[in-house]
Amino acid sequence: MNHTEMKKTKMFYFLMSIASFLILLLPVGIANVVFGYILHDNPCILCWGQREAMIFIGVMALFIVRYGLEPRFVAALLVMSAVGMYQSFAHLGAHAHRDIGQGFGPMINGIHTYGWAEFVFWVVIVALALLFALAPKFATLEKDNHEEVKGVSLRKFDKSTKWIFVFSALIVGSNAFQALSNTGIPPFIGQSDPVRFSLNPKEIIWSTEGWKGMWQNISFLGKRDVESPDFAFASDEKIKFSHDSAQSPFATIDQKLQVLNVAKIDIPQPLNTLMYHNNEYIASSKFDVYFLNPDFKLQDHFKIDPFYSATIDPIVGITPYMDDKFVLMGSNKSFLRFMKNPNANPYVEYADFLEGANHFQAQGKNLGRGRIDTVRAKFNYIQSSVSDGKYLYLASVPNQKDSKKFVISAISLNDFVLSSEFTPKANLKEGATLGDLYITAMDYQNGKLYALSKNYNVIAVIDVASQSVTKVISYPQEITNARALILQNAQMKILSYQDGENKLFTLK
Repeated sequence: MNHTEMKKTKMFYFLMSIASFLILLLPVGIANVVFGYILHDNPCILCWGQREAMIFIGVMALFIVRYGLEPRFVAALLVMSAVGMYQSFAHLGAHAHRDIGQGFGPMINGIHTYGWAEFVFWVVIVALALLFALAPKFATLEKDNHEEVKGVSLRKFDKSTKWIFVFSALIVGSNAFQALSNTGIPPFIGQSDPVRFSLNPKEIIWSTEGWKGMWQNISFLGKRDVESPDFAFASDEKIKFSHDSAQSPFATIDQKLQVLNVAKIDIPQPLNTLMYHNNEYIASSKFDVYFLNPDFKLQDHFKIDPFYSATIDPIVGITPYMDDKFVLMGSNKSFLRFMKNPNANPYVEYADFLEGANHFQAQGKNLGRGRIDTVRAKFNYIQSSVSDGKYLYLASVPNQKDSKKFVISAISLNDFVLSSEFTPKANLKEGATLGDLYITAMDYQNGKLYALSKNYNVIAVIDVASQSVTKVISYPQEITNARALILQNAQMKILSYQDGENKLFTLK
């Protein structure tokens, strides 16, 4: 071993011991002593998990300092860093959507402790990378200053390293005491919303609540593990729809519609939406949009690139916007603002359109893509959208994890930010909820939303001002896959893709 390699080896182990000491002294030690004993902060389950991961990382670094660099120690460091990053990311994600200043536990420079935990684990990864980048050859590290003690190869300690081990042991022991006193012994695992740290037995809570539901419906997506809704082009066979309005959640049906006539729309794809505007019909199927004359003859067409920028998957609504524009809405509440432009530059519009880029425009002022952020309907898809000229209204559909929720979201057309959300009041049967509906289309007229449900073949008339269902209309059972509702010339028209055809029913 030459002199240069020896110096690099000494420096490597010195820096490893300092890194171990710092992670145990700063995040772990400060959290334990300052936040715990002084500020009486008591970690929640995830906080303890992150702190334990930091302790494991610090102790494993001391293993390297004591026993030398071995692959299993490096592997353990990386595994515990990954575990810690996952825990802190999960914790951060649970609070990231909150308003400014909201969160959990103490803050340091405007960031809560679980946010700093994520930072610490990233620092660990970067520090390890730098240490190994500057390290000497592994063969040199293995030979450095070793002695045999009872058949085990150990590195010799200097005084500074011994003190690091002593202080580290005190910090780990203090954390163990805090965890034992305020979290308890198994099967107790701590609290999700812990009370203040205390040494008074009357104020200490040992809880097993965290075990409830832990092993049920395990998914890496958590609340976001929601199945796609039912579409005209992709029916969900798991959902059982009833077309009997008598079984609907409403206590009474105020009006019944009858079929006057049926027209066929000669589009080969199953249509998911249909609206009437400026003497033409505008229809869509998944990623295609069709402009039809009053006789349903195709006038124009485009196909969006669903995965550019804000993913739109698939189209569930098209509404007029401003004077000459439209808002195309996806089931995931992402949208595209577009307009007709026969002189559109296909190279500029290439980003948004797979077809039709030479006569439709989505780049420019008051155009382009965006996303709607909701609160009550965050984990629900939508199947419809409609506008009153001031707000864009969306209606949630139930899913396999939440079959009772029904939310109307009002989005300001000035900035496309959520303005309000509500669940309408309604006269319902005992035990029923509006979540029993499956709203696949809406239209707007005179301050009221006409929300069409594929389930139970009913239309709920919702007064926006009073946020209540003022009338319930049923439509015939022969309409089995209702997808669009048009209020036109004192008539109602319902689009339904059934029997392999797009049928437009006119009702009275």
